Amino acid sequence: MQKRIVIALGGNAIQDAGKPATAGVQLMACRKTAVSIVDIIEKGYDVVLAHGNGPQVGNILLQNEASDSDRTPAMPFDVCGAMSQGEIGYWLQQSIGDEIRKRGIDKNVCTVITQVVVDKDDDAFKNPTKPVGPFYTKEQSETVSKEKGYVMKEDAGRGYRRVVASPEPIDVVEKEPIKRLVESGVLTIAVGGGGIPVVHNCDGTLKGVPAVIDKDLASEKLAEILDADILMILTAVEQVSLNYNKPNQVNLSSITTDEALEYIEKGHFAPGSMLPKIKSAVKFVQSKADRRCIITSLDAANNALEGEKGTLIKND
Repeated sequence: MQKRIVIALGGNAIQDAGKPATAGVQLMACRKTAVSIVDIIEKGYDVVLAHGNGPQVGNILLQNEASDSDRTPAMPFDVCGAMSQGEIGYWLQQSIGDEIRKRGIDKNVCTVITQVVVDKDDDAFKNPTKPVGPFYTKEQSETVSKEKGYVMKEDAGRGYRRVVASPEPIDVVEKEPIKRLVESGVLTIAVGGGGIPVVHNCDGTLKGVPAVIDKDLASEKLAEILDADILMILTAVEQVSLNYNKPNQVNLSSITTDEALEYIEKGHFAPGSMLPKIKSAVKFVQSKADRRCIITSLDAANNALEGEKGTLIKND
């Protein structure tokens, strides 16, 4: 049987740093990404994709602010997340589909606009910390907060920004159709940007909420649901490191979940950067004895599957 791998694409797989965020430039980045993804398919893996959306949803929010009027009303935050899932899914499925056809592989690609359930009582909603959207002066932020009810906080001395909660993912609403697509051989793209965060109303209906779900945690949840063998988290660096960017930096080729938890306790991994990746890796690997996680860069992904690059997280 093919080994099933859920690949969580980082932002550099969709947008090249230092280049303009035009549709054409981002599509070209996705075409480069497609080559690596199809290489993995040719190795015999059953691939499922997840991806981030930070820059893309940020640009949608900026467009919102620029056109906030009665004629072109701004969309709510959860709708902006859905819009970013659609545009990134379109770029990826077109790029991967073209690469698949070029190599004569018989496989379809499909994007699922995905809702991810969070707990409305998650502590994250009591203390929103995830900055989104444009920067404001202190005076502007006070006006925006009064007019729109946003929570505003200073962001690293650069000005004030809206902050939203980052709750834990509980479930994937579209898990059954995603399972059917994957089991029928379709390369499925899902939980883009961590998924659209939704909560259950008292009557069982769903409601979108202004929040950001970490895409690595959402990818881990999807990997468990799909009973994947491997979770691969692609980021900007080839290996996980201790003492990152310091003279005594140590790159890690393989660690156990116990070692990973020890390194977390000692504060080796930065919140909002490597920490959620390590937490996602540990959660996935510990969920079943023979599961493993690989953290590496897009360029090193194929070699990492052979054990030649990247960082492998495994059970003891």
